[in-house]
Amino acid sequence: MDIKDLTRVEEQLMQVLWKLEKAFVKEIINELPEPKPAYSTVSTIIRILESKGVIAYEAFGKTHRYYPLITKEEYMRYEADKFLGNYFSNSVQDMFSFFVKERKIDMQDAEQLLKMINQIKD
Repeated sequence: MDIKDLTRVEEQLMQVLWKLEKAFVKEIINELPEPKPAYSTVSTIIRILESKGVIAYEAFGKTHRYYPLITKEEYMRYEADKFLGNYFSNSVQDMFSFFVKERKIDMQDAEQLLKMINQIKD
């Protein structure tokens, strides 16, 4: 599946859909933080997500219940690959080094990561 970039607002609505699995526009709005956006605003963004091929709907008369066509994990993988490619030339080592230098990863985190890597190798 060809995943498209999502805006911050589109991603926020996807987070709600991933959580609820299936939802009507009103249910999506209920999950959003205050101040709640207008129904028409959310409806427009939902149509954009539909045109991007990341959600679909089931029709119930004139209303639609929406559901994601991609999983949260698929989108996370897409974003992580894009991030790694755009900022670190696809080098996990460069990314790790950056986070260590910026003090975003301490020695305890590094040890945990090494344990995870060793478990994957076994």
